Order: sequence, then structure tokens, then C-alpha cells
Amino acid sequence: MKMKRAICNIVFAAFLSFLLYGCAVKETEGNDVEIRRMSFVNRGDTSVTVGEWCSDTVSIVAGENASPAFWAFIGSSSESREDWIRPLDRDTCIANYMGMNDSDYGGGIPAAVVWTVGKSLAVGALSGVPLNLSIPVEKRGDTVRMYIKWVFEKPRVLKPGDSLTLPEEFVFHGKSDCFEPLRKYAEALSGLGVRPAESEPSAFDAAWCAWGYGRGFTVRQILGTLPEVKKLGIKWVSIDDGYQIAEGDWNLNPKTFPGGDAEMKNLVDSIHASGMKAMIWWAPLAADPGCAFLKKHPDAVSMDRKGEPYAISYWDSWYLSPSDTAVIAETKRIVRKFIVEYGFDGMKLDGQHLNCVHPDYNPVHHPDDPEYDCRHLPEFYKTIYETARGLKKDAVVQLCPCGDCFSVFNLPYVNQTVASDPESSYQVRTKAYVFRSLAPGTAYYGDHVELTDGGEDFASQLGVGAVPGTKFTWPEYGSDPGRKNFLDPEKEAVWKKAFGIYDSERMSEGEMLGGLYDIGYDKPETYVIRKGDGTFYYSLFAPEFSGTIHFRGLDKGTKYTVKDLWNDAVLGTVSFAEDSASVSFKRFELLKLNKQTN
Repeated sequence: MKMKRAICNIVFAAFLSFLLYGCAVKETEGNDVEIRRMSFVNRGDTSVTVGEWCSDTVSIVAGENASPAFWAFIGSSSESREDWIRPLDRDTCIANYMGMNDSDYGGGIPAAVVWTVGKSLAVGALSGVPLNLSIPVEKRGDTVRMYIKWVFEKPRVLKPGDSLTLPEEFVFHGKSDCFEPLRKYAEALSGLGVRPAESEPSAFDAAWCAWGYGRGFTVRQILGTLPEVKKLGIKWVSIDDGYQIAEGDWNLNPKTFPGGDAEMKNLVDSIHASGMKAMIWWAPLAADPGCAFLKKHPDAVSMDRKGEPYAISYWDSWYLSPSDTAVIAETKRIVRKFIVEYGFDGMKLDGQHLNCVHPDYNPVHHPDDPEYDCRHLPEFYKTIYETARGLKKDAVVQLCPCGDCFSVFNLPYVNQTVASDPESSYQVRTKAYVFRSLAPGTAYYGDHVELTDGGEDFASQLGVGAVPGTKFTWPEYGSDPGRKNFLDPEKEAVWKKAFGIYDSERMSEGEMLGGLYDIGYDKPETYVIRKGDGTFYYSLFAPEFSGTIHFRGLDKGTKYTVKDLWNDAVLGTVSFAEDSASVSFKRFELLKLNKQTN
């Protein structure tokens, strides 16, 4: 991997209303990373107002016979909840904006990767904090162009002699899909202090969530389901939305917990007595109008230019400012209540609104810098993470920004990422591909299997090294609307098999070897995980496939026994020299390759 660093000092006259600069990046053989830094200096005699900045455009041309012409990773978030990895098969211009794109959705990974057969191109912004910039991806014909665009919320005024230093730019030229570019991008961010957290063993344990019973769950339902949860080998029990009075008033709802705090503590004690850990759901930064907290602290909300609170549409709540002193104090109090008073072992921070925040014009906060909260949002999660871990050293903090492309700047302060309300099995798999490139040491939770295709696609969790999860309901304890999560005997057999495979293999603790197969162009869709003992897992996905596959990445001079994990059948042997096999399957094939000892 080559690394270049270019520094461009651009001199412009004060009368210019726009800025242009050079520093073109040349495509090279193999993988080539260039870090570019742009600095503008006003050498004129009068002030200059700068409203926006655009970097040089870089481009990639479609490979010969590529169909579709391109694949892309897009790092922005919106309420459409599109696939993070998707084909570019028609002319389009994707804004790829890193600020708020909808009332509740925004932020993400400030990068874009486009690839075609035999070559790839990535562009990213390198900053230690989130910035409201765009990385547009424009496809026209057989060419895709990308650049960075930064429109300032508050125009910058440069007096004579002043300078404007812009975020460093990351440009990658290579030959693979998005895995390697994102891995190199994460390494560059690490140099700026954005380093993903490492997870402890308990973060890799399977989970059951009471959300299957809905907001109207009862303590009796949870207690009655615990024996079945334990029988399946699941180690985490999550208490979800519905225990609280309101968003912003996190005291217990007396209808659900008539015994108050003591009843919640007894529930957690019962979970622990069953040999499992307990996690509690929480939606920080959301407060319902009229809730107890806002009555006491009405100025804690973020406001738009008109002085109106920003709305979180999903819960009919208002955004709280992550830098407000009352919000921070209340956040610390709630964490202590969850961890110390109730005894929870972890927290699930939930809500699409958590990924990013709007510019705040509330005059009591930072009136001269409305984007202050946008840049400092990760510090809010740092407060939660360090408070929780200070109270319980192995506490698990999961952040689930529902449907968003996870903000890379929040990764240092969570030790369990999540598929985050996936809309398909494909999203479960490809989100894992992105997370395992950016944060290889952080556990990835596959969310409730009921959200996958058919509601029982455990293969899409197991095959990518995700921690499996479920929200099943148990027959004797009803109130599951439509009984859609009901664990009947037929489903129970599938659940038992899936959690049994996970418990014995723990693929989530292995290393994903990205780039061996092109996630877009190679068929079937293939993922490879290697564990420290040299065991390989190859997971194949397609509606239907029959043909020859090659096991890429095997160790030289080693023979392997190939086992079909799902059907518990030995299929034969392969080696580095003879790495092919004929397979036929529908939907998936989970293969384990063990080293032969003789």
C-alpha cells in the first residue's frame, strides 16, 4: 500500500467569490492512498466571505463488460433506509450528505466507495469530529465522479492574512470492493483519535429481547419466558420500550411495574439467578413535550432558526441538546440508576435520532456556533460509555440508530454495534461487512432474527459473524399481536439448531477476511471468517446456486475437512492447491473448514 500526502497552499485575491485549486490524484497500479490537505490564505486587502468549498473531482470508468457498471458503498443516512452497499446501474446523483437529511435521520460514515470490475475508487473526509459536509456520487454513462462539498452553516469571513484549513481528504485507488478502502479509511481516522472500542467476551453472547411482547409487556411474561430463553443457550435478556412513563421521564410506569423500583430490581435479580445478563432499552436525547424533565428544564431542547424545538417524529418527542448541562447531568443519573440501583449489565441506546443532530439555535446554548452540537455529539456517548463502564467495568453499551448508516465517530463509545432494524437479510450481511472493515474488534449484533427474510434467516447472522438475537414469544404468555413472534414447535426446532451452532462455533469472535470475494460481482455472495486456530468459515448466499466454488485464502500446504454446519454433514476435503468444490443449495450454505491433522 502506497501512502502519499499532498499539501496545497492556495493563494487567492480578495475579490474572488469562488475558490479553485489543483492537486489532482493520479491513478496507480495496486492500492494507492493519498491524503490531501488544503489551506486557503487571503492575500488580498479586503475580507472574503466563504460560503462553501468543493474539492477536486476524481473519477472512475466502468470496467469492460461490468454488469452492473458499478457497485457503491454510500455512507449517508435518510429515512429511506437504503442498502449501504448497492449497485449503481443507472445515471444518478447521490448527495451523500452527512448532516440531517430528514427530521430524525442523518450522519453516517463520511466516505463513498465506487468499484467496477478490476478497480475501485474511494473518497473520504478525515476529521476527528462529525462535519456537515457532502461527498456527492454522480454517475453519468460509464463514468462516476466524486468530490467533497462543504457548505458552511455560518459563512466564514476571512480577513486579510486569515487562512482557512479544510479537513484532510482521503483518496483510495485499488482493485477490490469496499472492504479494503474502508479498512484503510478507518486506519486514517484512527490517527485522528477515532478508534473503535474493543469488546469483551460477554458482548459476543446471544440475546433475547422482550420486544416481541410489545410496549404492553408484563413482568409475568418475561419471567415465564426465561426458562425457554435459558434452554436455547441465550445469555442476554433485554427489557425493551414500555417500562417508562414517557420519553424524557424514565421513571417506571406504575401500570407495568406497580411495585416500583423494587419490582424492576427483583426482575433483574431473577434474570441473574437464571444465569443470564440483563440489558435495558433507552432512547436518550428524546423527551416528550410536557414530560417531567422538560417541565423542570424547558431550555434543554435544541431549536431551529425560528426558535421551535426539533421534532423526533417516531415518538412525537423533541430533541434534547447533547451539550446542555441539565441533559448531561440527567443522563449520568439515569445511567447510574440503570447500572447500580437496578443492576443491569448493559444498555441498548435506541433511535434513529441518535446518529446525528441538527444545528442548534437555542440562544441559551451556543448561539454563535449553531453546529457546536453536531461536532460534539460523540462526547455525549463518551459520557454514557465511561459512566457505565466506571460503574460496572464490563458493561455492554449497544447503540442502535435505527436504519441509519452508523456514525463512525460514535464507534469509540460503544462495544456492541447492531444491524439496527434491518429491512432484509441482505442488510444484515452487508452491514456486517462494513462494520467488520471499520471496527474488526467490536461485536456486531444481528438484531432480532424476526427482521430477516422469512423471519428465521439465522444463516445471515451466523454466516457473517453476527451475534444472533431473537424476540420470540412463548405460547403460555400471550399478548403478542397476531402471534407473529410465537415460538411454535416447528420454529423452536430451528431456533434450537441455530443457537446451538452459534454456541459451539462462535464465528463472531473470528476475523472477517474481506476482499477475497467481490461483494457485488462474485456469485454466490460469499463471506469468509477465520478463527485463531486456523478454522475457516465460508458462507454462501443466493436464491439458488449449483456449480463450482473456489475456497480463496486457505493456508498453503494444508488440507481441510469441509462440513455443512446447518445440515451437520461432512462434504469432503479441499486444500490450497485443490481449492474447488461442487455445491448446490437454495438460499444459503454454511461451511466450516477444519485443518486435517494427518
